[in-house]
Amino acid sequence: MSPPHFPPLALRAYLFGSPLRPGRLAPIHDPGIFLLSHQPPQLERLALSRELGEFLVELSIALHKHAMYPSGHPSLGPAVAGVTRRAERLLETRSTFAFGVARRQLIIEGVATDSAQPVLRRLAEGLHRHHLGAVSFSRGLQAREVGSALVALASDAERDGALGLAERLPEWPHIRVHPLTFDRLELVEAAPDVADSRGADGGRAAELWIGLARASMAACEPGESPDAMVDPVVVAKAIDTHQGAAAYDQVIVGYMLQIAAELKTAPDAEAAALRRRTARLIAALKPETLRRLVDMGGDTAQRRAFVADAAGGMAVDAVLEIVKAAAEASGQTISHGLVRMLSKLAVHAEAGQQDVRPLADSALREQVQRLLSEWQLADPNPDAYGKVLQHLATTAPAPTARASVQHADHQDALRIVQMSLEIDAFGPLAERAIDGLVADGLLPSILEMLASPPAGSGSAAEAMMARLRTPTSIARLLARSAPDLDSLDRLFPGISLEGYATVLDALVNTENRSVRRKLLDRLARTELDVGSLVAARLDDERWYVQRNMLVLLQRLGRLPASFSPGPWTRHRDARVRYEAIQLQLSLPVERALALQTALDDSDSRVLRLGLTHLQQGCLASLVPRVIAAALNPGLAEEVRVLAVRALEASRDRRALEPLLRFVDGGRSFRGRPRLAPRTPLSLAALRALATGWPRDPRAGMMLELAAGSSDPEIRDAAARVVAS
Repeated sequence: MSPPHFPPLALRAYLFGSPLRPGRLAPIHDPGIFLLSHQPPQLERLALSRELGEFLVELSIALHKHAMYPSGHPSLGPAVAGVTRRAERLLETRSTFAFGVARRQLIIEGVATDSAQPVLRRLAEGLHRHHLGAVSFSRGLQAREVGSALVALASDAERDGALGLAERLPEWPHIRVHPLTFDRLELVEAAPDVADSRGADGGRAAELWIGLARASMAACEPGESPDAMVDPVVVAKAIDTHQGAAAYDQVIVGYMLQIAAELKTAPDAEAAALRRRTARLIAALKPETLRRLVDMGGDTAQRRAFVADAAGGMAVDAVLEIVKAAAEASGQTISHGLVRMLSKLAVHAEAGQQDVRPLADSALREQVQRLLSEWQLADPNPDAYGKVLQHLATTAPAPTARASVQHADHQDALRIVQMSLEIDAFGPLAERAIDGLVADGLLPSILEMLASPPAGSGSAAEAMMARLRTPTSIARLLARSAPDLDSLDRLFPGISLEGYATVLDALVNTENRSVRRKLLDRLARTELDVGSLVAARLDDERWYVQRNMLVLLQRLGRLPASFSPGPWTRHRDARVRYEAIQLQLSLPVERALALQTALDDSDSRVLRLGLTHLQQGCLASLVPRVIAAALNPGLAEEVRVLAVRALEASRDRRALEPLLRFVDGGRSFRGRPRLAPRTPLSLAALRALATGWPRDPRAGMMLELAAGSSDPEIRDAAARVVAS
């Protein structure tokens, strides 16, 4: 049987990656071969079903009422009944249902709620504060267990202890809460440079990746390092282990939906790292896991929307994997010819000539959009012919003549190194060979030879290692766009101070935040006294360079003689000031000045740092500043509570009046004194009065009222004076 006829334009584009004119690929008679058209596909808009939306709104309102009203209030019974009724209605057509919890959104049956919708956002934020990843309901639900669950979920996560961190979670017969423990990811979120380009909070893309890593790593071993926990391969492995865990799948799918949508609109600089990580994640997932996630619970419209968003922003190899998984989940067949065409376009988009890459990338993404409604042709090609086409589709473009020459040069240089070791002689020819190999990224090959050198090659091996550890070789290694830091680790034990200066220069000058963070970690482990080298680079005008140098000095624990971080405690960037003050607090002679500077700072994070260090004792000279922070209504309540606790530690008489203001609720209509409403601030003030001023008449009156309160937390705050 002769192969089918390929039109010239399509065949040229298919085999050789020739430039394609802008437009949309449309199918012609030959399966898998597509020409250009301009008809955009029409995708239906997706929204949460009415019954699911009504249930979530009802649940949010019920939780809000349980948080507002005390037990037994007449508004709580109808709220419980409303949630139970809507849940039972949902369970009439399904045995169970679950929704995942993101920071500001809920994910239910593959649909992420609108983060701008205030009622559902409040529900998501409340559950997220309890460190919950998902909540599931099953048939047989009873009103009393709904009421019990509402009471637990409506409790204050910080005051009463978050559900997700409790030693034992509440258990109900037909309601399950699925906790996520994220303590181990704090280091990742707070890592240096995470906010270099987007400010202190980092970007939306970084937040989505951290959220996905959190959800997937919920059941990982405690020993995992934070860096490993956000490695796409490790995240994929964690997702693979959750086979059949529907509640967790809701969370993972929700984050993948948001990531796909974000990559369509995010700036190139911000989306590049997220696109690479997502591509590695999808490539590392087992095929059956990817099919399970893309299946979206059988929701065809949601699946098509996800594929469309993925095609708009994800890396081309990730798009191909998602298309294949979506086709299998939909029970559709993509012709083998079309898969080969897309594979060839992907190869040219990633490794083709410079002028071909954007055209191939655009053509692939546009064709995937077309596929959402038209993937069904079977492959009519003979098997042998199909194998040839498959080979053509998956083979990268042939290397140029220059690439072949470069490969031969590398082989010659490696032979020179090998011969130098065998005859135990090291001269200018071997030096040039080593320098060229290092510059071209082949240092691992040299280190592999040096790991097991031929017998009798001791002096040559030592000379080669010394050459690799020179500042020049280290500079060549770190000048590459993706430095081989694993090989650098093998050189570190013998690097001189000049070599460390070269590493510091790379840390200062590289634009790659990930490389900066890794170099920072490695420099902090050195036993050499590099403090003066670090301090010399604090004159750099870039804020993140100064911040990194201050972090490094603190982690080294050794400061140059007469060095003071004082000038940087007044830097215009709060992130630099924070690190400078933290370093200054470690110096006994400058601690008082650091505390004063922190309390005068306009940034709440810096102020919180100073107040935290005053919890064990407050200098008398700082009491007025602490009182001002406690009385400042513009500060976050948690910062004001820290200020009250610092006043408690001070035992200064000047603190009595502001503390009384927090607990004095005025007079009742009968003229009797009463306590202020219970808040974290008033409770902290009561504890401070009970500790420091129990015998003061005005404080004693407030404490007696607290001791007789029906609120157990208020009574506990005054318990110390009762005991005395």
